[in-house]
This record gives sequence, structure tokens and C-alpha cells, in this order.
Amino acid sequence: MDRSRRGGSSERTVPAESRLTVRGKKNRKRPGSVWSRLPRPKTIVDACGRAVRRSLPALAATAGITVIGAGLWAGYRFVTTSERFAITSIEVHGETHLTDDQIRASLPVKLGDNVFATNLGKVAAATRALPWIASAEVHRVLPHTLVVEVREHAPVAIVELGELYLVDAAGHPFKRAQLEAGDGADLPVITGLERAVYEAAPGPTAATIVAALGALATWRAEPDRPEIGELHLDAHHALTLRTYEHATAIQLGQLGPELPARMRTFDAAWAELSEPERLRARAIHVDARIDQVTVALNTKD
Repeated sequence: MDRSRRGGSSERTVPAESRLTVRGKKNRKRPGSVWSRLPRPKTIVDACGRAVRRSLPALAATAGITVIGAGLWAGYRFVTTSERFAITSIEVHGETHLTDDQIRASLPVKLGDNVFATNLGKVAAATRALPWIASAEVHRVLPHTLVVEVREHAPVAIVELGELYLVDAAGHPFKRAQLEAGDGADLPVITGLERAVYEAAPGPTAATIVAALGALATWRAEPDRPEIGELHLDAHHALTLRTYEHATAIQLGQLGPELPARMRTFDAAWAELSEPERLRARAIHVDARIDQVTVALNTKD
């Protein structure tokens, strides 16, 4: 069909506006300058005021802490440097074997030092380092006195561990015995223990010493028994007592619950011996059987 005959044009007209056409808005404002976008001065002042008011408590607390800290530091400096608190006396209480001067000489403090600047822990540790000292406490008596309270070891025997040492009731050697200085006078001596064994197992060795001292206490409970000067322990912990005067060996056997019965057996045999026979007795064996005693006499005149 010839469309030209309909009076229409062969070319389609483009509409003035199309839905696919994007046009800018009319009368659109252009962006202003940076200064124009800043808040007003009054707004800034109000915001700063609010921030300051919120921070006032924290600032006051900080200032208070600073003042208090400065005061404490000034007080500390005063008490630790003032001559008013200089030590004029060091008192020692509880000493027996040591003298006051010996203990004072070991202390890391001297007269004239500040009583507050003195480290009490270090003073107590230096005191405990002395062999005789079992425990020590130190305190201040203001304004210028230092007091040292000590408790000394109480020796109950001498133990031979390569050298002679004083031993306490717990079985622990605490000091080398200086016999020439009077250490260990009238104390029994425990022999037969090896130093290497003690160093390898101090706890069990101390328990053995305590058991031997317990046997000695049981022995001494009977006043008619001879005085003992030495306790000998062999490798199997068999106990031999040696009398103080004539060194007669009384072999009781291993440490244990049978010892009191063996001691009673010794009592019966000892009562049957005459005084000359007791003097000649070299060894008395009660270690074979509880109800049997063998007495070895010295045949020499």
C-alpha cells in the first residue's frame, strides 16, 4: 500500500520532549564557599562552653590527685631524710649464744641511718643468715629505735657428717660445731652417717637422727642406766650406744618399736653384773634376740 496517498509524511517527527531525555533542573543553586558552611561563632562558643563544663569534674579530680601526690611525696622525702628520725638505738632481744654486738655487726643498718628508709625485710634476712638464728623479726619504735627479735636454734646433739655439726630437735644440722669455743658441751654425738647420703636425702636423714634422739630419750627415762656419750648408726640404721665414761658399746639393733623391750633386757643383765664386771664390759649385745644378752668382757688387767 502506498502510504503517501494517505497524506502522511514518510518521515516521523521527533517529539519535543522524550521520557529518555535527562535535563538539569532549572534555578539550581551553585555550592557556596567553605567559610559559608562553617557553624556560626555563637554556636562554636556554646559548644566549647558545654565541653568545658563536662570536663570540669575530671579536671578537678586530676588537680586534687596531683596535689595529694605532691603532698605525699613531700612527706615521704621529709620522714626519710630528716635527722629527727635518725636511728639512735638498735635493740636485740632473745639472743643466748650470740651477743648483741655480734648480731648488730651483721645488720645492713647502722646508727644514724633513717628509721623509715631502713628496709626491715633486708635486716631480718641478714639476721636469719647467722648460723645460730632460727627466726628473726624487725620492727620500728618511733621516733628513732630499731628492735630486732630473734629466736636461736636449741642444739640437742652433735652429728658427724665429715665434720662435726650442731643439730636441732628436728634433726637438721644448723652450724659447724666449734668445740674449742664451747659448742656442744655435754651433748651426745651421733656418728655413722655419711655426708653424701645426707646431701642426697636430707629429709630422711633428719628423720633418722630424730628417731635416734627419741631412742636416747627413752634410754634416759631410766635413771639407773649409764650415761651415753655417743649414738652410732650403721648403714642399716642399727643403733649402738656408747657409755660416756668407759665407752662400753651397747648394741640395741635397728631403730624401731622393739627398742624399749631390748632396753629392759639390758636392765636385767646390767643389774646382775658386779661393779668390776661393769668396768670390764667392752660390749653388750642385745641385738640378736629381745630376751638374750651377750656380754663381752675386757680380758686385760
